Amino acid sequence: MNTNNLKGLTIGDLTAKLPIIQGGMGIGISLSRLASAVANEGGIGVIAASGIGMLEHRSPTNFVDANIKALKREIKKARELTKGILGINIMVAASNFADIVRTAIEEGIDIIFSGAGLPLNLPEFLNGTEKTKLVPIVSSGRAANIVFKRWLKRYNYLPDAIVVEGPMAGGHLGFKLEQISDSEYSLEKLITEVINEVRPFETRYKKPVPVIAAGGIYTGEDIYKFLQLGASGVQMATRFVTTYECDASIKFKQAYIDSSKEDLVIIKSPVGMPGRAIRNKFIDDVNKGERKPFKCPFHCITSCDYKNSPYCIALALINAQKGNLKHGFAFAGENAYRAKEIISVKELIESLLQEYENASKRSTSHNSLFA
Repeated sequence: MNTNNLKGLTIGDLTAKLPIIQGGMGIGISLSRLASAVANEGGIGVIAASGIGMLEHRSPTNFVDANIKALKREIKKARELTKGILGINIMVAASNFADIVRTAIEEGIDIIFSGAGLPLNLPEFLNGTEKTKLVPIVSSGRAANIVFKRWLKRYNYLPDAIVVEGPMAGGHLGFKLEQISDSEYSLEKLITEVINEVRPFETRYKKPVPVIAAGGIYTGEDIYKFLQLGASGVQMATRFVTTYECDASIKFKQAYIDSSKEDLVIIKSPVGMPGRAIRNKFIDDVNKGERKPFKCPFHCITSCDYKNSPYCIALALINAQKGNLKHGFAFAGENAYRAKEIISVKELIESLLQEYENASKRSTSHNSLFA
């Protein structure tokens, strides 16, 4: 297959053969197995740090220690399975944000991706190390500008790359409810906006900052489109769920395959952000005003209104990861309903490359007609 026109993705001194990042999916959807499989195919595999210590113990006596131990174990397991590039996704809103960042850096993770809030103090944890690259996740050009200026002023550090996540993503979204379906906030517009914000910084500081498109990217044709718009790479999460290597249970994956377009709904999350999920009875019950009794295992998200929430989102997501969808639900991107079967990561990557090549050929043919 001719993919000579598909360049790799360089972030600092790291170069992935493919410009594809597998998005971090919590709780426990993307762990060492999925991340290493993606890295082995030339992409960047990402472990989601959120609440992974709770996957074994719902109410660990020490939440922070449980998460640190689980994270160390997952990074070690992933390293044993691949020599490729590995990242970790850490939510800024996590109560144990600092501990997880320190642990990831100590364990020598290649890249930290951080969103769900602006990671304004992320560089302070580096302590002189240059191995770990820092990549903020933003949802606007304004947010990108704020992060860049703060990092430069306080730490003299320019982000190694930046991910722009649009409103078609799964899970928690960095948009107001009315913005999600507003074309003014489409990923196509956001990518251009962020690239325009980043370029002056690149020129002034003579450092490339790849802009990575995320949120609703599902096919090789999508990859082609966003690279043509100026993105250096893409982040994809939803499409990696229905792979054998995905760390979620088979029932979680089947929820994607069984879903229809109408099943993808926006929910009001206890953490104060809208989220996209696959509608099920659990969500319907909550929408009717039913409470799902729980004892908060740990105030894991700083913005969570756990005292007034009808359910614990951490427990709901853990239940879903384990296949217990009666007591939870699956977060998913806008295109989750397009999943038809479970395949290997290798087959998925091959499919994406074929789709990319086909899109490239169509574009070349179209341009030659109007030359």
